[in-house]
Amino acid sequence: MPNTMQRMVNSLYWRISAVLLLLLMVIGLVYIYITTYSAKMYFQEASQRLNAGIAEHIVQEVPTFTETGAVNNKALEEMFHHVMTLHPAIEIYLLNPQGKILSYFAPHKKIKLRYVSLKPIQHFIQSKGIGYVVGDDPRHPPIQKVFSAAMIRKDKTLQGYMYVVLASEELDSVSDVLMGTYLMRVGTYAMGVTLTAAFLIGLLSIWVLTKNLRKITEAVRRFKEGDRQSRIEGSMNGEFALLSHTFNTMADTLVRNMDELQSLERLRSELVANISHDLRTPIAIVHGYIETLIIKADTLSPSEREKYLETVLKSTEKLKQLVQDLFEFSKFEAMQVVPQVEAFSLTELVNDTVLKYQLLAQTKKISIHPAFAKNLPMVFADIAMIDRVLQNLIDNAIKFTPEGGSITVELIRKTEGVEVKVSDTGMGISDQELPFIFDRYYTTNLSATSESTGLGLAIVKKILDLNKITIDVKSQLNWGTSFVFQLPVYVSPALV
Repeated sequence: MPNTMQRMVNSLYWRISAVLLLLLMVIGLVYIYITTYSAKMYFQEASQRLNAGIAEHIVQEVPTFTETGAVNNKALEEMFHHVMTLHPAIEIYLLNPQGKILSYFAPHKKIKLRYVSLKPIQHFIQSKGIGYVVGDDPRHPPIQKVFSAAMIRKDKTLQGYMYVVLASEELDSVSDVLMGTYLMRVGTYAMGVTLTAAFLIGLLSIWVLTKNLRKITEAVRRFKEGDRQSRIEGSMNGEFALLSHTFNTMADTLVRNMDELQSLERLRSELVANISHDLRTPIAIVHGYIETLIIKADTLSPSEREKYLETVLKSTEKLKQLVQDLFEFSKFEAMQVVPQVEAFSLTELVNDTVLKYQLLAQTKKISIHPAFAKNLPMVFADIAMIDRVLQNLIDNAIKFTPEGGSITVELIRKTEGVEVKVSDTGMGISDQELPFIFDRYYTTNLSATSESTGLGLAIVKKILDLNKITIDVKSQLNWGTSFVFQLPVYVSPALV
């Protein structure tokens, strides 16, 4: 897997590099085209400015028309030959005032236009040849070329125009060949050097930019291989920052869910193991006595049979209580119970709970009574859970208080709330055992002979933890034990 991910990153790196190279080549070609076109335009404009007066010079040196207004073909032909000898790259045209071609001198005598547009010519004459102007090419009508032009006048009367194209077809052919050679030189040297430098810089830049991607890939790889603490470290920007934050959040959620699943799995395993262990004794007792009743059915006296049946009944009752406590504790341990807080009278709840245990206490010759002042404020908690806490604490006190002892349930008003204190005059708990009494299935030496399931105080602790309430224990051997916790006072929203 690491090699696969590394290959993916490298592949992405080289794909980006290939795209960069292609883009640089396209940019290089566009650059060469623009440079070549600009050079050609520069050459034409320079040629036009250098030869702007050639048409005017021809007009001044040669009488283009006779006295009768006819074209002076003989003089023009001599002048055309003379000029073409000095400037073989030009084409000369004599135009009438409407732009019609009256006479011309061009290689191979090939022209396709009868009229030349006068607008560029007039613009050229008005700018005195300073601006860059292109006009019609009579030999190649769609093409516009640089030119020189001058008016022909006689006694202030416009007789026509002298129109000189400065880039003949032969010059264009030579220019194209030179441009091709120039393009090859630029492509070989300038483009090669520029693209090589740009490509190397691009490779370095891509390597730096993909550093975050490599960091993300490495963190994902470590997480996949089992490193649950692997996270994407360091500051990032843009999409990489969003990606790293998303991965880190996802990893935290996955780890949390995995921990919860493992916790639930441990609870399930422990529950199965504990049920198997704790149910074994009462089931064995029930099985043994029932088996005895069957085997000795003819020899047992009525009193012995009754004694055996009472033992079986007590074992089944303990078994029933154990199963109930196991499932209740498991629900609290798995966080499947959410406190439903409400306002209620703690005084009434304590009175009802004490009343439930009066008969059981009397049977064991134990006195149990509440002790609290009147007009205590209402408290704010889950009434069913608090009732369960009181029952477990009183039940635990009854089990470990000898005959003639007493149990007291006190309610004391405190600044922050109402304190609940359940005290007994039992045998107490040693200092060595006191830190472990809320542990699951922990039993003291005295509880080994009692009817305790070992889960009562563990359930009390879980309930109070769910309600974010702390419980304290004070005990002294042969003097008794006290359990103390505090409930918050209910505050009406109207008073807030």
